[in-house]
Amino acid sequence: MEAGRKKAKKCRTCHGLDGIARIPIAPHLAGESQVYIETQLKAFRLGKREHEMMTVVAKGLSDEDISDLAKWYSSIEITATMPEKAE
Repeated sequence: MEAGRKKAKKCRTCHGLDGIARIPIAPHLAGESQVYIETQLKAFRLGKREHEMMTVVAKGLSDEDISDLAKWYSSIEITATMPEKAE
């Protein structure tokens, strides 16, 4: 996981080192499953999924980089608080 944390420094501008997105168009990564993160990053790398920034970033990631990042972000625990009353 430490390798993933170090590599996530490149991701922090948009997704945050803690996996909580810093900009409205970026998804939160904290708590996502490792399989989901790996699948999405590989899809960006292969061009099966496109986004102007993520396609460029993912092309430079090795399988090991992707695995490390997925391990890091999936290891972050998040909680949710339900509102007291639903309207």
